[in-house]
Amino acid sequence: MSDRTDLAEAAIETEDEQRTVERATAMPSRLVFETIRQSGDEELRRPAMALAFSGVAAGLLIAFSVLGEALLRANLPDAPWRYILENFGYSLGFLLVILGRMQLFTENTITTVVPVLITPTAEMFGKVASLWGIVLLANVVGAFAAGAFLLGAPVLSPEVAEAVMELSRHATGMGAVEGFARGIPAGVLIAALVWMLPVARGNELALIVLFTWLIALGDFTHIIAGSVEMAYVLLAGELGLGQALLGFFVPVLAGNVVGGTVVFTMLAWAQTRAEISED
Repeated sequence: MSDRTDLAEAAIETEDEQRTVERATAMPSRLVFETIRQSGDEELRRPAMALAFSGVAAGLLIAFSVLGEALLRANLPDAPWRYILENFGYSLGFLLVILGRMQLFTENTITTVVPVLITPTAEMFGKVASLWGIVLLANVVGAFAAGAFLLGAPVLSPEVAEAVMELSRHATGMGAVEGFARGIPAGVLIAALVWMLPVARGNELALIVLFTWLIALGDFTHIIAGSVEMAYVLLAGELGLGQALLGFFVPVLAGNVVGGTVVFTMLAWAQTRAEISED
């Protein structure tokens, strides 16, 4: 084995070649875990006011996911392939929010949970609960403001407004059990996206587009983008408050948390726990 190792090392002749090998080597999962842990620690130390403003901004900008999808639906020909292409519009809001480093609740189902797995104290659980509450409320406030603006302001053509309504009716009309079930894959995909971003190495944009397009293509439910749609039909008088909360919001929220935290984050922790304990 040592002879083979020596032979392999002999193939690297310069420092530039060594750096090339290091760049090509995938980051170990324990280092990805540590990257996310440090990011989570930083988020948990942020002032509540900063979290709130960032969360409202994220809720406002995620509306461009609904708007982007509606614009493509309204302007593409009614062909069998339209559904595949129109769902690329769903990525727009996520690009703005994630690359803009704004607080999106579903990202926190992994980012802020990782530090708790390392230090599972009552204080840490309290910090996470507080952050989740602030960010979720702020996201929903921003989403409702965006939904009200799209509904009431003269900014959409009749075709685009109808497309937004169609999307919103569909998202909020699938029932509590289905909304919960479809929220799980969305939570997994967002958590997986957060996990993969540290090793994206310049491919962040493509990664965000791919994962969020898959959420839309799979007709999975996302609590914050969905809150824009919920606000649109609720304020239009086509959805009752009880149905909005119990038939859509709570089940989808639960599904996203189960997918992002219970499924993905726990599996990520399981695969890295032994290595972290050894260190």
